[in-house]
Amino acid sequence: MKRRKKPWGALLRGVLLPAVCIVVLVGFSTALDSLNSGRDAEDLRQLEETLRRSCATCYACEGIYPPNLEYLKEHYGIQINETRYDVHYDVFADNLMPDITVLVRTQ
Repeated sequence: MKRRKKPWGALLRGVLLPAVCIVVLVGFSTALDSLNSGRDAEDLRQLEETLRRSCATCYACEGIYPPNLEYLKEHYGIQINETRYDVHYDVFADNLMPDITVLVRTQ
């Protein structure tokens, strides 16, 4: 007796399997994009926190807040990826914490 081939087998291999692979790849790509955006936000937060801590350390050691961003870079070893971030450092007075804003540069 001959076995009859089921039409579902060809359908599964021909249409459904590639469709499932595409869905898995799209899901993987979406997850990777989400991971990258989360990492970028964390990098931004860490840079701003590092700048604030360095200002507080300077005030504790020297009695004044750093007069400018270059002072922090030179004396406290701060490194900023200037192609990626814009840092706005606004000093009002020697005894008041500077206003620090870190923004991501747009290309």
